[in-house]
Amino acid sequence: MSLSNIFIWVSAKPSISNTLLKNTKPQNGGSQSSFPIVQCGLRELRERIDSVKNTQKITEAMKLVAAAKVRRAQEAVINGRPFSETLVEVLYDINERLQSEYVDVPLTNVRPVKKIALVVITSDRGLCGGFNNGVIKKAETRITELKKLRLECSVISVGKKGNSYFNRRPNVRVDKFIEAGTFPTAKEAQTIADNVFSLFLSEEVDKVELVYTKFVSLIKFDPVIHTLLPLSPKGKVFDVNGNSVDAFEDEFFRLTTKQGKLSVERASVRKRSEGLSPLLQFEQDPVQIIDAMMPLYLNSQILRALQESTASELAARMNAMSNATDNAVELKKTLSMAYNRERQAKITGEILEIVAGAEALKELE
Repeated sequence: MSLSNIFIWVSAKPSISNTLLKNTKPQNGGSQSSFPIVQCGLRELRERIDSVKNTQKITEAMKLVAAAKVRRAQEAVINGRPFSETLVEVLYDINERLQSEYVDVPLTNVRPVKKIALVVITSDRGLCGGFNNGVIKKAETRITELKKLRLECSVISVGKKGNSYFNRRPNVRVDKFIEAGTFPTAKEAQTIADNVFSLFLSEEVDKVELVYTKFVSLIKFDPVIHTLLPLSPKGKVFDVNGNSVDAFEDEFFRLTTKQGKLSVERASVRKRSEGLSPLLQFEQDPVQIIDAMMPLYLNSQILRALQESTASELAARMNAMSNATDNAVELKKTLSMAYNRERQAKITGEILEIVAGAEALKELE
C-alpha cells in the first residue's frame, strides 16, 4: 500500500472516517453509545487495522527522525544568535560615534517607498502541520495591505512549497524562485543576499521585507515580518509595525528520553546587552568598516532567518507526527473494538443456529 493511501486514515488531528464506523445516536434523551456500528465486514476491518499499524510505525519513525534533526537545528539557532547580536552591537557603537559625520552607505539609503520586495521563506517538504500555511498567510496578508496602500509588490520565494503556491498565483509577481537545502548554509544565504542586494542598489525596489517563522520553542513558532533593507542606521531589526522581533528571553528545550519515550527539559537563556568598551579604537576609517560590515550583517540576518525557519519546520513536523501517531493508536483501538464485537456477534449467531438446529432435531425425534 502506498504512503499516500496510508495517510488517508491518519492525520494530525484525531478523526475517524464515517465511511468505516458510525456511532449510534442517543434515543429518548439517553447517553450516546460508545460502541460503533460496523459498516464493513471482518476481512475489511482486518485490512484497516493492519493499515493503521503500518501508519503508526511510519509516523513514529518520522517523529524520531524530526526529533533528531530538530536538536541540531535548534543548537544552530541558539549558537548563531550571539554572532548576530554582537554584530548589531558593533554597528550600533560605530554609528553612535559617527552621528556628527555624513556616512554614505548604499544599504542605509532611505528613499520614498514605491515598490517593496518580500522574501518569503517556506519549507521544501510537507507533513509539518500548519507551518507553511502560517508563513504564506502572513505573506498574503502583507501583500493585501500593500495593495491597499497602492504600493507595488514582488516576491522572492525560498522553498519548494512557497514556489509551488506562488506559481499558481498569476496576480502575484515573483522575481525569483529559490530552493532551500536541508540545513541552511552561508552559501545559500549569500545567494539570497546577492539577489536582494542587486534589486535594492538598482532601485528596482525601495524596501525589502523578510517573511519567515521565528523559532521560540519546540511547541511555539510565530511567523514574523521585519525590514531587511534599508538597514537601520543603528543595526536593529524591526517588523513592519516598528516592534523588535528579537526575544528578550529564549526558552531552550533539551531533548531527552524518559522511559524509552521522547521528552523535553526546559531551560532559559537570557541575552546580555553589554556594549563595547569605550576604550576600543578602530585602526581603519569607520566609514570603511561600516561599508564592509553592512553586507556581512545582511548575510547574517538572512542566514539567521533560514536557521529559525528550519528549526520551526522540524519542530512542527515532530508535533504533527506525534499527533498522527496518537491518532493512529486511538483509531486502532476503535477498529479493534469494532472487529471484536463483529466477530463475537458472528460467533454468537453461529451458536444460536447450532442450538436451534439441535432443538429442531429433538422435536423431530
